[in-house]
Amino acid sequence: MSVLIGQKEYFKGIGQIKFEGPESDNPLAFRYYDENRIIAGKSMKEHLRFAIAYWHSFCGDGADPFGPGTHHYPWDVASDARQRAADKADAAFEFITKIGAPFYCFHDVDAIEGHNDPKEFTDRVKFISDIFEKKQAESGVKLLWGTANLFSNERYMNGASTNPNFEVVAHAGAQLKGAIDATIKLGGDGYVFWGGREGYMTLLNTDMKREREHFARMLHTCVEYARRNGFKGKFFIEPKPCEPTKHQYDYDAATVIGFLREFDLLSEFGLNLEVNHATLAGHTFAHECQVASDAGMLASIDANKGDYQNGWDTDQFPTDIYEWAEAMSIILKQGGLAGGGINFDAKRRRNSTDAADLFYAHIGGMDTIARSLIIADKLANHGEMDRLKAARYASFNAGKGADFEVGKLKLEDLYQIAVEIGEPAMISGKQEYLENLLGRFV
Repeated sequence: MSVLIGQKEYFKGIGQIKFEGPESDNPLAFRYYDENRIIAGKSMKEHLRFAIAYWHSFCGDGADPFGPGTHHYPWDVASDARQRAADKADAAFEFITKIGAPFYCFHDVDAIEGHNDPKEFTDRVKFISDIFEKKQAESGVKLLWGTANLFSNERYMNGASTNPNFEVVAHAGAQLKGAIDATIKLGGDGYVFWGGREGYMTLLNTDMKREREHFARMLHTCVEYARRNGFKGKFFIEPKPCEPTKHQYDYDAATVIGFLREFDLLSEFGLNLEVNHATLAGHTFAHECQVASDAGMLASIDANKGDYQNGWDTDQFPTDIYEWAEAMSIILKQGGLAGGGINFDAKRRRNSTDAADLFYAHIGGMDTIARSLIIADKLANHGEMDRLKAARYASFNAGKGADFEVGKLKLEDLYQIAVEIGEPAMISGKQEYLENLLGRFV
């Protein structure tokens, strides 16, 4: 991949980030992410499929409830919305090609500012998607997935697809159409639905049954439209329990899988899991990965981390080797992500205001995940963790245990077996040993 510079260079003095190995002291180099290194039969690039999030990297200004933005972007100064979008695309593809990520992701309003007139906004999305198409061809960067922002506009204060006002639902449909069209045009591998306001603040004014049915109806409508218009990729739903609503209908992996099964959508969708959303739901990231993988639904990842002292979505860059090594073991065991990739849904801290900070953040995140892939592969090759786990369930491999698994035993049979065998022996779960085993490879 060669660096793509637009009308001007926005990240001056920073060249393309290269792999230099664990001994390097260069802060603008990879120590573990070697895209060509072969792990379990595939290159790191193929395993990880890194993507850059358009919204945090090139739009988020660092504002919080207590103060205005601190990130002032030189690509965001033109007076015309289309020119600002074109300048931002120049900056984005310069960064993406300098960091060496093969993919990017976007919401429609990240790519270009929204507009309340659906026709005008559709024209704007077409304008910027033409620019993206050209830049993809010039750089080799691909679209991992697109999505529509159905949570920022004030019209969506009571939801989008689940809004009690059909006129708002119609506007949501119009926006979804434009985002799906752009994703198809740009050859996106997937399309994500994140229902930021598809939930409720109080049940006192909410018909939850009807809202969930409307959400499912919109998903069916979008799938039908996209397939009819040539979309060959995968649809993803991204679970999150709350924020901005009190309760979101896509609460966690298990909830979403149940929802998709209930409304006959399971065959079209996979899950796009976000680390910080698992934290908010009271789960570990590995738990969410395991739930999704067991159901054949672990498809894509939004990489970040939360702050365990805070109860909101802090979207920090991933740095926890243990967390990612455990999750990567699950991903590796299922043969990789099913149709998606690893998107950095993470943002610089408000006081990280240098242009280089965006590089440091992504380098650290990419190295963390690459190192975790190496560890997961070593664990798999070592084999002891898998052997010990299998041994815990050996009593179900033959005899009465095997009969139970296939439904051959009645409740009366279990009673008789319990009488005959007496009190079972206590068998250690060896948790501390297994934690130490993981630590040996980290």
